[in-house]
Amino acid sequence: MGEPDPLVSGQLAAGRSWCLRRLGMDREWLQLEAASEVTIGRGFGVTYQLISKVCPLMISRNHCVLKQNPEGQWTIMDNKSLNGVWLNRERLAPLQVYCIQKGDHIQLGVPLENKENAEYEYEVIEEDWERLSPCLAPKNEQTAGKNQDLRTKRKLSLDGLESPAADGPSGLKCRVNALSYKALEPVKLDGKGEAASQPSGYPRPKLTPLEAHACSTLPKVLELSPKKQKAPRPSASQSSLELFKVTMSRILKLKTQMQEKQIAVLNVKRQTRKGSSKKVARMEKELQALQSQLYAEQAQQQARVEHLEKTFQEEQHHLQGLEKEQEEDLKLQLVQALQEHRALMEELNRSKKDFEKIIQAKNKELEQTKEEKEKVQAQKEEVLSHMNDVLENELQCIICSEYFIEAVTLNCAHSFCSFCISEWMKRKVECPICRKDIESKTHSLVLDNCISKMVDNLSSEVKERRNCLLRERKAKRLS
Repeated sequence: MGEPDPLVSGQLAAGRSWCLRRLGMDREWLQLEAASEVTIGRGFGVTYQLISKVCPLMISRNHCVLKQNPEGQWTIMDNKSLNGVWLNRERLAPLQVYCIQKGDHIQLGVPLENKENAEYEYEVIEEDWERLSPCLAPKNEQTAGKNQDLRTKRKLSLDGLESPAADGPSGLKCRVNALSYKALEPVKLDGKGEAASQPSGYPRPKLTPLEAHACSTLPKVLELSPKKQKAPRPSASQSSLELFKVTMSRILKLKTQMQEKQIAVLNVKRQTRKGSSKKVARMEKELQALQSQLYAEQAQQQARVEHLEKTFQEEQHHLQGLEKEQEEDLKLQLVQALQEHRALMEELNRSKKDFEKIIQAKNKELEQTKEEKEKVQAQKEEVLSHMNDVLENELQCIICSEYFIEAVTLNCAHSFCSFCISEWMKRKVECPICRKDIESKTHSLVLDNCISKMVDNLSSEVKERRNCLLRERKAKRLS
């Protein structure tokens, strides 16, 4: 962990200071220095640089600002951060100033899935400087200016990769490693611990031109679309990519070892300024050996990166050729499908016309059949009307004006109902029509059968009326 500024230490040795105590940790506390503005974020121009080990983009470049108001009370402002600032479990509105007090809970960002607490949670405290100073996180003021110059020039030299050991931790460049892929995360060390669990006060690995070039090339290889990943030659690029990942992990491991050596040398120089020159010299030799090993690894890595980029370009050209071939095949298939569709539509149109002709012919036949049925119905009605006329005129008894019941024929050939002519002969013995004397009566079975069959085809009222007449005349005859 970086040592605090001796000048500030001297000024605050006898007093108390405000700070943000990180929950669950006895380090990486953030001092709130009086009469100054404290900025927190993952960018380079902030007072305290927070680099999340779990989610690199959890903290924004300039996440929040803390400063004192004219009354001397500390305030906090969310500087339009992506994941927000939370004061006592309530999210702050962006660009609005809120006062904080001792004991307040401040949370930067949000908890990840399956976790109850966020990575960066603090408590506002006021503590004695002697107890506070060992737990403070190093400020980022000096490293911000240096990295800004490096970003502007776009060039890094290998001589400037590592600062001299005499410069101390505050002189080391604290550049954020831009490789956020899991495959390039530092692996466990055999010596001083884990690189992933290194305190934020230690200098972080710095990017050389080779690593910057690798960072710009690797995403292109990793971001191939699913369609392009189906190319028939992925084995060469995949093996090169795996080798590249392993080498980058080794470089990061060597960098971490170098930084630990530098920190150890600085600690030895501070603790024992005299009488440990041999130990310091030995550690400096080890540091130089690590530097030479790192430079060799970087040279090898540069050759691998160039080979990987060349392989990537070849595969990209090959994939472009495959895409053109697939596009041409799709166009041909589309043209064939359109032709088949047109032929099918023409055939359907022809079938439609044929069906229309058939339907028209059937309609004509139906109309003709309807006309014929109407004619037959008219003829049938005419026949029935004629039969009714015949029944009414020829088969009715002139005495009772009903159809013949038990018809009899006189000697003059006129026919009457048997009951009616018997009642007539009680008054006169002559034909009611021609006035001839009645000499004989003959029953006409033909007329009775003909009338019975014709009455069966008539309405039920006619049938009922005829049956009533038959019952009445039978009753009169019996009486």
